[in-house]
Amino acid sequence: MSVDPLWPRSGDWPSPDELESGERIDLTLLGIPTFRTSLSATGAGETPAAVRAALRYYAPFLSPDRSAPGPRPPELEDLLFADAGDVLDPDGPEGEGRAIAAMADAVERASVTVAVGGDNALTVPAALGSWGDDLETAGLVTLDAHHDLRDGVSNGSPVRRLIEAGLDGRRVVQIGIADFANSHAYAARAEEYGITIIHRDELHRRPMDDVMAEALEIAGSAGGPVHVDLDVDVCDRSVAPGCPASIPGGLAAWELRAAARLAGSWESVRSVDIAEVDATADAPDGRTVRLAALLVLEVAAGLASR
Repeated sequence: MSVDPLWPRSGDWPSPDELESGERIDLTLLGIPTFRTSLSATGAGETPAAVRAALRYYAPFLSPDRSAPGPRPPELEDLLFADAGDVLDPDGPEGEGRAIAAMADAVERASVTVAVGGDNALTVPAALGSWGDDLETAGLVTLDAHHDLRDGVSNGSPVRRLIEAGLDGRRVVQIGIADFANSHAYAARAEEYGITIIHRDELHRRPMDDVMAEALEIAGSAGGPVHVDLDVDVCDRSVAPGCPASIPGGLAAWELRAAARLAGSWESVRSVDIAEVDATADAPDGRTVRLAALLVLEVAAGLASR
C-alpha cells in the first residue's frame, strides 16, 4: 500500500490503555469473533483482523456534497479513536461473560462502541455489555434479513435471547426482513413480542433516513440506550458474498452504509455491532470485508455530526 503523508489512513488506533486516564474516546472498536454456534459453517472468527486491515484502505475524510444543505462535513481526523482488541474465545457462557465485560469497559469510556464480529451471536454480549443496568429502558434496531428468534443458542437466536433477558420487544425494530428467509412460526413470534417489522420491500418506497428515524424513535422511546445490529447479510448477495445467508435482492451497499451513518448520528445510540461477515469466504476483491470496514467509518461520520 502506498504511503502519502498528505493522505492519512484509517485504523491502527491506540488501545484505550495507551490514552490518558479519563480521556473521553469518541469511538472504540472491539472485536467479538464469535463463530462456534453458527448454524452454517463459518470462518467469521477471522473477521475482526480482516476488518482492521481493510480500514487501511480508507481515509478519515468526508468529501463536501454541493447539493447537501448545512455546513461542510465534519473532520473525522478530529475524533479520538481507540481499538480495544479482541475478546478471547467469546463463545459459550464463559466467553460470553468476557465479551459482556469487555463491552461494558469500552462503553464506559467511549461515546460509541463498535463491536465487530463474528457471527450474529455477538449481538447478545455486545448489547448486554452496552446496556448494563439500563436493560429495562433499552432498545434494539436490527438491519437483518432474518428475525433471529430461533430457539437455542446460535447466531439465529440473539433477538429472542435479549428479549428473554428482559428487553421489551416493543422497543425492537427489525429493518430489511426478507421474503423466503424466515418462517411463519418466527414471524408469529415477532408479532407476539411486539416487534416492529420493516420489510425489505418497504425500503424501495421510503428513504432510509425516514426508516431509521422511525426505528430509532421506537427503540429509544423509554429514554434508554439503543444498540444497532448491522447484520451484513441484509445486503444483496452480489454485495456481500462473504455472508453465508445473504440472498439476491437484499440491500445495496449504499443503503446499509447510510443506515450506519444515521445510527451513529443518533444521540441515544451507544453501541453498534457488525455481524455475519466470514472473511475466509469473501470474494477475491474482499468486497464484504471492505464494506464492514466502511460501516465502522460511517458510524464515525454519523458520530462526528452529532
